[in-house]
Amino acid sequence: MEKTKVLPRLSFGAQTLAMLGALVSAVALPQLFHLVGALSGLGTALGATFLPMHMPIILVGFLAGPYAGAAAGALAPVVSFALSGMPTLAMLPLMIGELAAYGFFAGLLRNTKLPSFFKLLFVQLLGRAVRAAVTIVVVLTVSGTSIALSSVYTSILSGLPGILLQWATLPLLLFFVQSKLNGKKEN
Repeated sequence: MEKTKVLPRLSFGAQTLAMLGALVSAVALPQLFHLVGALSGLGTALGATFLPMHMPIILVGFLAGPYAGAAAGALAPVVSFALSGMPTLAMLPLMIGELAAYGFFAGLLRNTKLPSFFKLLFVQLLGRAVRAAVTIVVVLTVSGTSIALSSVYTSILSGLPGILLQWATLPLLLFFVQSKLNGKKEN
């Protein structure tokens, strides 16, 4: 079994640049998915299916740490809403909580001695748990009604292709980046 490589701690400037790169990606990728959805007649369904905001946020957490990940995760839906009106105002607090959790937990797990796939799985579970908690709080405080458990389940099912895409790509991206960083250390 290969020993987990420890990623170096990045300087504040490098973390800031990584966070800004993730922020730009997390705002631009959904727009690309919405454009493809509009051209294909699927509308915004592609965004809810493939979760394009999630991948850059999780990746920056794994690469730059919990603060850069949480900041990018919290800011991405706000910037996207300000520029495009997406996500909707009703979804905004849910996405802020979920994405900030993804980035934060990915950063906390970045140097744990677990395979990348299991780190990603934990991050996804924790992020969805935060989203469910925020959903419950928002529904109870805003409308005073209860929420059906099926709505949380439906949210997970509709995003299953995006979750599978993350499983297929993020561990490979992390392996690639880690091998490049370790190659630079040996030179």
